[in-house]
Amino acid sequence: MQVSLISTTPFLDQKPGTSGLRKKVKVFQQAHYLENFVQSIFDSLEIPAGAVLTLGGDGRYYNAQAIQTIIKMAAANGFSKVLVGRGGILSTPAASHVIRKYQTLGGIILSASHNPGGPDDDFGIKYNTPNGGPAPEKITEAIFSISKAIQQYQLVDLPAINLNQLGLTQLDSFSVEVIDPVRDYADLMESMFDFAAIRALFASSFSIKFDGMHAVTGPYAQEIFTQRLGAPATSLMNCQVSETFGGGHPDPNLTYAEELVKIVYGSNAPDFAAASDGDGDRNMILGKGFFVTPSDSLAIIAANAHLIPAYKSGLAGVARSMPTSGAVDRVAQKMNIDCYETPTGWKFFGNLMDADKVTLCGEESFGTGSNHVREKDGLWAVLCWLNIVAARKQSVEAIVKAHWAEYGRNVYSRHDYEGIPTEQANAVMAHLKAQFDTLPSRVFGRYTVATCDDFSYTDPVDGSVSHGQGIRVLFQCGSRIVFRLSGTGTDGATIRIYLEAYEPDVKQHHLDAQVALAEMIQLALTLSQLVENTGRNAPTVIT
Repeated sequence: MQVSLISTTPFLDQKPGTSGLRKKVKVFQQAHYLENFVQSIFDSLEIPAGAVLTLGGDGRYYNAQAIQTIIKMAAANGFSKVLVGRGGILSTPAASHVIRKYQTLGGIILSASHNPGGPDDDFGIKYNTPNGGPAPEKITEAIFSISKAIQQYQLVDLPAINLNQLGLTQLDSFSVEVIDPVRDYADLMESMFDFAAIRALFASSFSIKFDGMHAVTGPYAQEIFTQRLGAPATSLMNCQVSETFGGGHPDPNLTYAEELVKIVYGSNAPDFAAASDGDGDRNMILGKGFFVTPSDSLAIIAANAHLIPAYKSGLAGVARSMPTSGAVDRVAQKMNIDCYETPTGWKFFGNLMDADKVTLCGEESFGTGSNHVREKDGLWAVLCWLNIVAARKQSVEAIVKAHWAEYGRNVYSRHDYEGIPTEQANAVMAHLKAQFDTLPSRVFGRYTVATCDDFSYTDPVDGSVSHGQGIRVLFQCGSRIVFRLSGTGTDGATIRIYLEAYEPDVKQHHLDAQVALAEMIQLALTLSQLVENTGRNAPTVIT
């Protein structure tokens, strides 16, 4: 094969975030833009003879075209083979599993996760390392450094690969294998859970509703829930993959999964409901007229893990991101296992799992997972809940309330202010930091400030340090408010406010979170001067 060297000039905005590089589709469609970033990934690697690359994405607009380009570049850069999901489809957790199962030299995942898709919307690309997890900061920094100095990229002129046809295409010494994107992952799930018990649950009067949000998990849900577990086809909604996610926003929360939420809180509601996001790594769990916060979900899965075959032998430990509530900490304490608090970003869990320090981990941003892969996993979390419900023979609401009665309730909510001009968002954070010296010991109603800081994390495995991970205002009673700027969007900035109060009194567990946290919500706005600095009178999303 003849390798062509294409001259180019650097783009200075190709710094990967916690989940790779995310930009508008039109940015990626610029001449050389995609190619520069992919070449920067390849130039950061040592590619041995016989190396295989995993490749796929969430089916959003521009995925198929980008895959054809990446295949040509992989051939030019010394890979001997590319494994690509049929139709260019691989959910993020499934891609992690393929990397690990077939021991490939990592993989390129094309996704902007829960962000909207379409010609005028978002596209993303990230590199996952051979352990199946997102590239750590030392690799993303190397990629960014290379991207700022790149002068050429390598390409081989190959015929377009038929991504819809399973099988191997041999092109001289290079090959492309189109694989079933669902089978390996579904087999893994069947090996981990008590499918017989879940089938029996579905064969009873128990009803479910799963919302694929027109995103990548649709085919996986059809195979697992209807084909292997016997749920009726009517249990699934929006399970046809769409380049534009059906014109919706594939983020499984109470705002963007409005169609499912109306069903759950309406007449004839199902016993159990769930949704997953654009690339399949997030989840939302609901019972009949009942929402389970992601923080509670992680804690309840940990407390009931012994009911799931894959975890009967116990948990090595658990981990949560710093903004996630401390509910799982209480479970870990009772189980006498370690609990780690990390920055936001799944890559921080990877080192802990590779070192066998943790088995389960999760983030309040609707991400939960375990050491079966190195990504959060939406369908895995749904199956955890179904396995627990089948074993305990209780409703979702009953399971949650029993957990609160045993451990207390960490009343929790997150308020997102999306699309704020970057200067205004930075002003809010600067105003908070300016108060670090004066806030401790101040009294605000029933809350007395104990301390405040900008969270830093020292990795217990490799010693790496991550600074500036979120502003924390911690109160003497154990409650807290956390402020973060999110790096997952492409329009302006998102300020996320996390609010948490511990409530041990069972008589107070019935209160709606927004009611229980009303005083703290107002305090957060007072401390941040968010309304004054941004003009925003209400959050975009409340979860």
